[in-house]
Amino acid sequence: MKAIIHIGLKSGVLDPQGRTIARSLSHLGFENVTAARQGKTIELELNNTDKTTAENEVKDMCEKLLANTVIEDYRFEIVD
Repeated sequence: MKAIIHIGLKSGVLDPQGRTIARSLSHLGFENVTAARQGKTIELELNNTDKTTAENEVKDMCEKLLANTVIEDYRFEIVD
């Protein structure tokens, strides 16, 4: 099994990297970009065979280490 975790800043948190990306794209001629948010993706290979157990473990990993839940949101999917 594989867990794919997407982590990004919460909507009210300033994102200077996202702002720089949007501004740079505009300077390159991509004028339809009005805003950008920067985040990260983490892929984990898991030995679990039970999807529910894997989901619970990944949620625990995100809460304890992978995401700073004060300023970041996360979502994940478990794929076979």
